[in-house]
Amino acid sequence: MKKNLWKKQLAGLLGGSLFLLQSTSVLAAAQEISLDDSIAAALKNNSAIKMAVSDQEKAAWGISEAKAGTLPSISVGTGATHGPSSTASPDGTNYNTSLKLNWTLYSGGRAEGLMNQAKLNADSSELNVANTQQQIKLDATTAYYNVLQTRNMVAVNQEMVNNLTEHLKKVQAQYDVGVVAKSDVLRSEVELVNAQQNLTKAQNSYDLAMSTLNNVMGMPLDTENTLKDQLVYAKTDVTVEDAIAQAVANRPDLQQSQLGVESAKEGVKIADSNHKPSVTFGASQGWSGNDFPGDDSNWSMNVMANWNVFDSGLTNAKVKQAKSTLNKAEEQAVQTRNSVELEVRQAYLSMKEAENRIGATQVAVDKATEDLKIAQTKYYAGVGTNLDVIDAQLALTQSQTNYTQALYDFNVNKAKLQKAIGQN
Repeated sequence: MKKNLWKKQLAGLLGGSLFLLQSTSVLAAAQEISLDDSIAAALKNNSAIKMAVSDQEKAAWGISEAKAGTLPSISVGTGATHGPSSTASPDGTNYNTSLKLNWTLYSGGRAEGLMNQAKLNADSSELNVANTQQQIKLDATTAYYNVLQTRNMVAVNQEMVNNLTEHLKKVQAQYDVGVVAKSDVLRSEVELVNAQQNLTKAQNSYDLAMSTLNNVMGMPLDTENTLKDQLVYAKTDVTVEDAIAQAVANRPDLQQSQLGVESAKEGVKIADSNHKPSVTFGASQGWSGNDFPGDDSNWSMNVMANWNVFDSGLTNAKVKQAKSTLNKAEEQAVQTRNSVELEVRQAYLSMKEAENRIGATQVAVDKATEDLKIAQTKYYAGVGTNLDVIDAQLALTQSQTNYTQALYDFNVNKAKLQKAIGQN
């Protein structure tokens, strides 16, 4: 009997050692990442960042496009005809070549307005990159914390399975000697099966959370990572008034809304430019004759002023449209300001609410742990019931779940607050 027991212990030791070696090799192959690592990877690889940068580059080239409207343009043209150029000239090839310069000296403010709009658009695109970076940072942080939360829930459910497995063994042993009823065994078996199902669900949630994090970081979805950080509570002393003030000063989308107003004002100037005259300078040099580019030359130079004194109300209609666009931009700026303040308040209040739950749920975990020990001791001593043990185990698992949820909610809403105030 002792020999068989020794063999079982040796087999268990070897099996445990093998499992430990396998686990070590898996962990060695997995990449260990911190929260900062995940944010850095997301900022480097996420497609949203790349698209925002492309928009920024496009807007920068838009300045050059608008600037071209204030500079001269030069064109060259040439043509040839074969045959008599007139009844008096012999057959042959006649060439006509021209070199022309055109320069708008004054456009009523249209060219300048378009260039100012292009600059404002470039500034807005740069702010959009910053705004996208902040959103990606929040997405990576939320995804990272979600992995931590689901990992903790796997541990909570694994502990419950372990406790119920051990409890079932003791109930079965007591039943074998006739101390407890068969119903206690059956109820314990049912609770264990339910706990195992919950563990499977928790593991699946963890796998999905890891895939989501990999997606945000721009990594293959099946990448195996281990996370360095833990869900912890770190108090923050910022007030809601300070948070709103920081948001007003730092939020890129607030600055973008103001640039939208400025761009709309330039649009009014552009539309109104048709009420003013335009002045252009032109010069040309031409050659014609039988030898390319031509034997005979002529040139011309002129300054032309144009003023459309009546266009059937077209310019006035465009000005009215531009002013309507300006009014809309101003209302959008007000709406954005209100939305930002609401976002700050929501994140702040949610963070504070979760902060209050952390302390209460931690106390509940301690009390539930003690209650489970008491229920187990009483039951195994024959003065308690199996239902008391199961209820105590369920209460412990629920309190651990609530504590994990409170930590997750606090950290996520803290990250949302940092994004809401425009913190890089």
